[in-house]
Amino acid sequence: MNKTRMAYFEKDDVLHLAISDEPEAGSVEVSPNITAELNAKGELIGIEILNASAFIRDSVLDSVQAKVLDLAKAKAA
Repeated sequence: MNKTRMAYFEKDDVLHLAISDEPEAGSVEVSPNITAELNAKGELIGIEILNASAFIRDSVLDSVQAKVLDLAKAKAA
């Protein structure tokens, strides 16, 4: 049975999310600092995020800012 696992490597600031126990046969850079790991069939088995602390911080800030803007628009309407 495959289990989703997440590991953070603080020294390298890398976040790794494994969604399968299958061996990695290849990878594709999805965007700068984000790599999709693939099995032999080309199916997604994991994601690696470099500079993870900045990525998570920026993603959370973007999400919060969007919600605050939506709330401001709703109040103004």
